[in-house]
Amino acid sequence: MYDDSPADRWERRTEVPLAVASLVFLGAYAALVLGPGVGTGWRRLCQAALFAAWALFAVDYAVRWRLSGRRLRFVRAHWLDTLVLLLPLLRPLRVVRLYEAVQRRHGRPRLALHARVIVYAGLSALLLGFSGALAVYQQERGAPDTSMQTFGDALWWTCATLSTVGYGDVVPVTRLGRTIAVGMMAGGLALLGAVTGSFSSWMLQVFSDENGDERRDDERPPRR
Repeated sequence: MYDDSPADRWERRTEVPLAVASLVFLGAYAALVLGPGVGTGWRRLCQAALFAAWALFAVDYAVRWRLSGRRLRFVRAHWLDTLVLLLPLLRPLRVVRLYEAVQRRHGRPRLALHARVIVYAGLSALLLGFSGALAVYQQERGAPDTSMQTFGDALWWTCATLSTVGYGDVVPVTRLGRTIAVGMMAGGLALLGAVTGSFSSWMLQVFSDENGDERRDDERPPRR
């Protein structure tokens, strides 16, 4: 259940538009990184889309901060939103919440908790991996002694990093690239922990239900 406060109404109304803006931001950023040879007109269009999307994120943050009436306490309580505002490339992760918004509007039953955690973690891994690969590739391409020659190399490195495998055949060599790598490692550990914990909880619940059914069957009086 959701309250009817102004802040909550604002979040409900802007959830879908901001999710779309997040995808526009990611698409424009990908076009700039993967298409360095595009024409000046297309490049300016992508840059304008990036700025417009970030401006929407900033307006949303400012409005929610104003409606909360908490001033600096809002920043401390929503430190992740503040981080995303400073690093807008993380904003596409908001798309994961789009499913919840659509389900609430149509009043349809949602997935079970364990299934939602696994689905959301999978979508977050895809979005985080693609965003991280773009950011690292932008820093690494053309760097001296880099092993990340193509975007495919960046995607391979992202998969190895998020899965905590870390083969070491492709590694970032620039300072900013390694800084991004640290964030990717932390994100991979968090997502892996969420999926593992949810799956373990689901298995325990299944076994508990089975044991309960067996116990009830044993307690039933024998038929004559």
